[in-house]
Amino acid sequence: MPQISAEQVRNDVNEWLDGAWDPSITVSEWWQRLAASGYASPMLPASMGGKGYTRDLAMAVSTAMGDRGVVGPPMGLGLMLAAPTIAVHGSPEQQATYIPRILDGTDAWCQLFSEPGAGSDLAGLGTKAELDGDEYVITGQKVWTSGGQHADWGMLLARTNVDAPKHQGISYFAFHMHQPGVEVRPLREMTGRAMFNEVFIDEARVPVANVLGGLNNGWAVANTTLMVERASIGSGGGGGGLGIALPGTIAGHMDRPVGDFVASRTGSSAGAVGGNTVTMLTALARKVGCIDDATVRQGLAELHTLTELNKLNVMRSRSGQGSTGVEGNLAKLLLTHSLRRAREIGNHIIGAQGMLWGADSLSHGAVQELTVFSPGPAIYGGTDQIQRNIAAERGLGLPKEPGDFRTTPYRDLPKNG
Repeated sequence: MPQISAEQVRNDVNEWLDGAWDPSITVSEWWQRLAASGYASPMLPASMGGKGYTRDLAMAVSTAMGDRGVVGPPMGLGLMLAAPTIAVHGSPEQQATYIPRILDGTDAWCQLFSEPGAGSDLAGLGTKAELDGDEYVITGQKVWTSGGQHADWGMLLARTNVDAPKHQGISYFAFHMHQPGVEVRPLREMTGRAMFNEVFIDEARVPVANVLGGLNNGWAVANTTLMVERASIGSGGGGGGLGIALPGTIAGHMDRPVGDFVASRTGSSAGAVGGNTVTMLTALARKVGCIDDATVRQGLAELHTLTELNKLNVMRSRSGQGSTGVEGNLAKLLLTHSLRRAREIGNHIIGAQGMLWGADSLSHGAVQELTVFSPGPAIYGGTDQIQRNIAAERGLGLPKEPGDFRTTPYRDLPKNG
């Protein structure tokens, strides 16, 4: 595509919004307009409903929309993970079937990867898929399923060959959630919300045509999903100021006026740390009267340094220059470390007020929210320990863990007790 600057993209988006944004239309109508424009997922190729933009230009789209305070594209794992994965590994028929319904919010997706006995060792998963005519019969249990309670479809990993080594006998399915044999149970977190879920699958069915990337090639497909996930989590996203609505048939947002969701701004999310977090904590320190405390100033300077390092790492990843292949893993590690430091600095500033909860407390609950949420990102999307292993093995070339799991059939491996 011709060279285009981020400034030109922002101008184009603003010009388009002048004619397209209307808070009185439904969420469904707004997302149909957004999908037709290519701005719902601008990094996708134009042939799949995107613009073919680089990550920098896509960020310019998000920033321009955030500055206008409109409702953003359908949030969730469909746009974040499923669409990019299907774009890489899906057949033309699968791309035409699934991607448009993700872009316009018709379908919400979840990620059916982790299991009670297969979290950090994801390749040790035991959910089984047995062929029955032109369908697979799926039985197993998944856990830590973000958005499962609102999902129409799931990105499902299941074992299709127990005689192959564990990484080689897995297949990746587009799995319909609304069918007999599927039960979703929300998991209440200490934030008071239920982002994660358990999913119990008892002889549910999925057509052979729903295998993504080829039979027993699910590990390669899953790695694409995981790389996109880690890079997205580590970068902290963009487009602060965007309104939020949920896609799919369950949440009940699609038929409501899109203007109802403009006030639901992302702002400074508990799950992301950036320059706005440093600004918020600096203002809080001034308000409390401890801005001249040397420990507070040092902590704020450290947090600023960490956010700038992560920004530079993301920029290096986008440019492709000096790439190590583990920028996404490093970004996620930097994010979780930054979250912990922000938690510590924030609580140092507000002191005993950190034990209070609610909008009437110092920081209006922002530090408290960050505190109770902060352990999560070090676990989901692959634990910090797994990120370090990947960085050591793939980035530094250190030896892999000893063992014969790459040649031993899955059925012969010792199972988790």
